[in-house]
Amino acid sequence: MDAIRAEDLISLIRAWRDMFAVQRDFLIALDGKVGDSDLGITMAKAFAAAYDTVAAEGPEAGLSKLLRGAGATMAKTAPSTMGTLTATGFLRGAKALEGKDTIGTPELAAFWRAYATGIAERGKARLGDKTILDVLDPVAGVLEAQAASGAALAPALKAAADEAEAALERTRTMVAQHGKAAAFQEKTVGLQDAGATVGVLLVKTMSEVVAG
Repeated sequence: MDAIRAEDLISLIRAWRDMFAVQRDFLIALDGKVGDSDLGITMAKAFAAAYDTVAAEGPEAGLSKLLRGAGATMAKTAPSTMGTLTATGFLRGAKALEGKDTIGTPELAAFWRAYATGIAERGKARLGDKTILDVLDPVAGVLEAQAASGAALAPALKAAADEAEAALERTRTMVAQHGKAAAFQEKTVGLQDAGATVGVLLVKTMSEVVAG
């Protein structure tokens, strides 16, 4: 896939829905170590509802409207912390792609940068706080570098997915600063962060869909 069009975005959101349905119990178990154990339920519900919304709107709605619809639906359907942050990411991403008919590497870099910035602002998160931001900020950075070098979408996303995996590994050394996990402080060192895992799953699935 050389670019993501509206119909491809609908397929991508369906792939995210299917992936989070499969990963639901894994995320529940991961979140249960130092969290509320609801992350898998939140993500499965949010993306199932988002897919229903974009499928009903159809590709003629265009990229930005589809992303906005997905974000608004997530905010209503899964109003937990991660549901709200994910919704914010999609709404900010929609704004960044206003007027665009296709998503190439530069547009994708803009999408993930807006997504990461939205999460940072809404969640009051900073780099090093052991959150999804610690995956999505470096992913956006890699995509910006790939865009600057003129890389095609599929290899750029593969590089971003590889960076997401590396960034997730780096979060193991961090101390959680947000949510219930923050109460465990030093006990969170060495643990895989559930929110950061969601970031990896989002980027890896997108890379796989674009690669075909």
